[in-house]
Amino acid sequence: MRKKITLLLFTFITVLASAQTINVKGVVKDAISGEVLPGVSISIKGTTLGTETDFDGLYNLPQISKGSILVFNYLGYKKKEVIVADSEMINVSLEQSTEALDEIVVIGYGTQKKKEVTGAVAVVSSQTIDDLKPTRIEQALQGQVAGVNITQSSGSPGAASNIRIRGVSTNGDSRPLILLDGRVIEDLSVVNPSDIESINILKDASAGIYGVRAANGVILVTTKTGRKNSDFKSILNMQIGFQQTTREIPMLNGTEYALLANEAFAANGEALPFSNISGIGQGTNWQNQVFENAPTFNIDYTLNKGTEKSTYSFGLSVLSQDGIVGGDKANFNRSNLRFNYNTDILDNLKFTSSTIYTNTNKKNLIENTLGSILFNAVNMPPTTPVRNPNGSFSQPPVIGTGIEVANPLAQIDNAENRTWINKISGSYGLNYSFLDYFSVETRFQANYSVVNSNTFNPVYNYGNGSVFNNDISTFTDFQQSYFDYTFDAFAKYERVYNDVHDVKAMLGTSIFKSTSRFEKNLTSNASGTNINDVVLGNDVLNGNGLEIFINNNNGSNLSFDSRLLSYFARLQYAYDGKYLFSAVIRRDGSSNFGPENKFGFFPTASAGWVASEEDFLRDSDMISFLKLRASYGIIGNDRIPGFRFVSILNGESEYVFDNQLAQGLAIGPIANPEIKWEQQIPLNFGVDVELLNKVNITMDYFKKTTEDLLVSAQTSGIIGVAAPGSLVPVVNAGTVVNKGFEFSIGYKDDISEDFRYNVNYNFTKLKNEVTFVGNQTGIIEGGSFGVGQEPPSRMEAGFPIGYFYGYQTNGLFQSQAEVNAHATQTNAAPGDLRFVDTNGDGIIDPDDRTYIGDPIADITMGLNLSFNYKRFDFNAYAFASLGNEIVRNYERTLPLTNRPAYYLDRWTGAGTSDSFPRVTTGATSNNLFSDFYVEDGSFLRLQSVQLGYSVGQNLLDRLEFDKVRFFVSATNLFTLSNYKGYDPTTSNGSPIGGGIDQGFYPSPKTFLLGINVNF
Repeated sequence: MRKKITLLLFTFITVLASAQTINVKGVVKDAISGEVLPGVSISIKGTTLGTETDFDGLYNLPQISKGSILVFNYLGYKKKEVIVADSEMINVSLEQSTEALDEIVVIGYGTQKKKEVTGAVAVVSSQTIDDLKPTRIEQALQGQVAGVNITQSSGSPGAASNIRIRGVSTNGDSRPLILLDGRVIEDLSVVNPSDIESINILKDASAGIYGVRAANGVILVTTKTGRKNSDFKSILNMQIGFQQTTREIPMLNGTEYALLANEAFAANGEALPFSNISGIGQGTNWQNQVFENAPTFNIDYTLNKGTEKSTYSFGLSVLSQDGIVGGDKANFNRSNLRFNYNTDILDNLKFTSSTIYTNTNKKNLIENTLGSILFNAVNMPPTTPVRNPNGSFSQPPVIGTGIEVANPLAQIDNAENRTWINKISGSYGLNYSFLDYFSVETRFQANYSVVNSNTFNPVYNYGNGSVFNNDISTFTDFQQSYFDYTFDAFAKYERVYNDVHDVKAMLGTSIFKSTSRFEKNLTSNASGTNINDVVLGNDVLNGNGLEIFINNNNGSNLSFDSRLLSYFARLQYAYDGKYLFSAVIRRDGSSNFGPENKFGFFPTASAGWVASEEDFLRDSDMISFLKLRASYGIIGNDRIPGFRFVSILNGESEYVFDNQLAQGLAIGPIANPEIKWEQQIPLNFGVDVELLNKVNITMDYFKKTTEDLLVSAQTSGIIGVAAPGSLVPVVNAGTVVNKGFEFSIGYKDDISEDFRYNVNYNFTKLKNEVTFVGNQTGIIEGGSFGVGQEPPSRMEAGFPIGYFYGYQTNGLFQSQAEVNAHATQTNAAPGDLRFVDTNGDGIIDPDDRTYIGDPIADITMGLNLSFNYKRFDFNAYAFASLGNEIVRNYERTLPLTNRPAYYLDRWTGAGTSDSFPRVTTGATSNNLFSDFYVEDGSFLRLQSVQLGYSVGQNLLDRLEFDKVRFFVSATNLFTLSNYKGYDPTTSNGSPIGGGIDQGFYPSPKTFLLGINVNF
């Protein structure tokens, strides 16, 4: 009986135990890409039991007690814990860990743990780029990284952006160095944003490892590669949408225009141009005619594969955009083909390669200048119809609108200008490790591109005396090729002594060569209706092919050749993970300088202290991480035209032989054999803090001093600088200081298993000041305003570079008595602008001009918000610019050009206005450059909003997909600004002459619908 009871009890316990256990299985995937993750460690919390996912990301754990906690661990991903309930199938998606990704930072010729980085380095991950879905990479940097300011050169399709890292350091080329998988690229347009794994920005002396080309900072772009031991995985992204203008400038309608025109003519005692206003009505809204909704389409495909020793990654993308001005007449098309291949030839010999082919095709319209499409859209009279009764395009009035104003619709219709670029870019390297601690690496990187452009200008008459009139049809065919290569070779020694002394040393050399050559420049008579059916005439204007082109140009200016030779060494030392030091020395040689100054010596150093590793902070519940760091150094800059240190016979001249004029050569740009390296001296103090494992704070104070600026000298014309082909000499004569403070803070939290969010904010405070200009006048001028006026921008000691120099106003004259009591001002009358007599000499003249603003923002900031709720994801980001000014220069103030609507608030009598002057056709000083035309350019822009939905796992399993996500997004949704023009982000990128709006092509508002599929 006792045996039966014992057996029954054992059976009961067994059944009970069986009821409390479960066989658990599932698949583990990447939460973003949907790729399966092989080799994920899965353990049962509190035990030593566990398993790993197989090649397909699958796992199986038998007889697991209900209520047990499964812990999923994978390098580079956040640890995840899941409670075993009743379900046998537990599929898990692991999120890439921001901390883990940031642990490895690209710092130049290698990587480093972020914990040990002693420089000011910022990282933008592929997840950020995937969230934003930018058309160009620059759009993913604006507002994301403190100290990086990006302005649009134009909002037209395919237009490049101006990137500035910690201010404007020189009046020359201020672009940062951009490296794509280690190779130099001039512009980010060749890269498909979906191909990017990460972007690292070196902002301080840490950029010195790259030497001469790194004076303005470095942007390191790394593209995606496959994962070892992984099956074929495909990623397909598609998006389609449309673009539209963010704003139309309020202009006078037909009736308002006619009334003001009559008022202006009457004020000068002239006959009225409009005798009957009653039937004019609204007239033509030229902006409505010019702007249109423009489609955009983008598709990209990535295929990844990995074996035990090799990884493959193939990418293909196509982007097409029409313009919000001109539609398909301004289309931009970009095609990218990328192939990355890495393999372990031997256990200690590795081969890496990356190849990208890019084709861009752009149709061009006149933009951002006097006479551009938008310039004419705001200046054409609204009383002029788009077309004449016979169907032809109308012309502006014969008088009263100047020779630059033309029918913008006719300009678009006649536009036949296209540029296409084919570029192939490759990087190939070998790394060999030996003797445990040593490795040597060689890299060869090259870029080859061919730029072609065709322009067809048909016979056309835009109006009486227009600068755009063509008496004969012409066809221009241009081609230029570019080639550059970089060869790097370096050896490394890396060893840890006694577990606390981490030593890394590197010694290397770098060779760079860049060449270019004109292949074709042909301009001929032509016939046809458009660029596709052009028939060249027999009458050649400027040469028939390259041979005659060479003869016409005396064989000069056909090519350039620029070279760099560098030697460098770096030492990095870390003691016990707490005390950090790094030093770099470079010897750079440039072909842009003469024999005496060809080479420069540029050292940089940085140090850090990881205070959170000290005993007094190691167990802190509040401070998870704390690092103090500092850097200092000297970086050279050689960005000037080549061979300016020697006289070259590439100018033009006429000689008399036997009483006959003959074309010949002459000395070109005036040489200066003493020019030497421009030097940048960056200083940085920084703090990195992490609180409660949730809050990340980074603070940096920086001061960047640029000495021996390479500037164009001011010289007398007597030395021949005005001769054809000649230029003023380049000299070292200037100092610019940029200093400021950067702050960024991020907070992330998981409220529940279904809801998590992330908030990041950053701002940069910047002060730019020129402290020395070493030419005879102490001033360098630039930019343009109006027609025939003095340059409005200056570089001068004591002011920001490129500040605006003009007349300061103090309201309007309200009466003749005020005019009489004021300093003498030419043609002044009641209702005119009242200029300030700044020097107190009783006369308003050019000596009264003064500082009236500058284009450099005092503060820039960005705010980024994202959250995930179950299968929904949302992200938005905004950025702002405060304290910069913009010059309003899109108004052609002639008697019969149109006026912005704010002219309705003009002065019409004493007390009616103290801000907008009277209208008149008579001579006044109101059109002179003054602060009346300078506006606050501060703005806040909601740059991107995106909402996505991911399909559930059950449906994915039936579809045999890893991931399907749908999303809708809007970019440039709204902008808050008091600026009256199209877009407060206007800039031509020029250090002296930037921030002047001549009818800036606005950045479009874009709405997209897209899908991401991984399979």
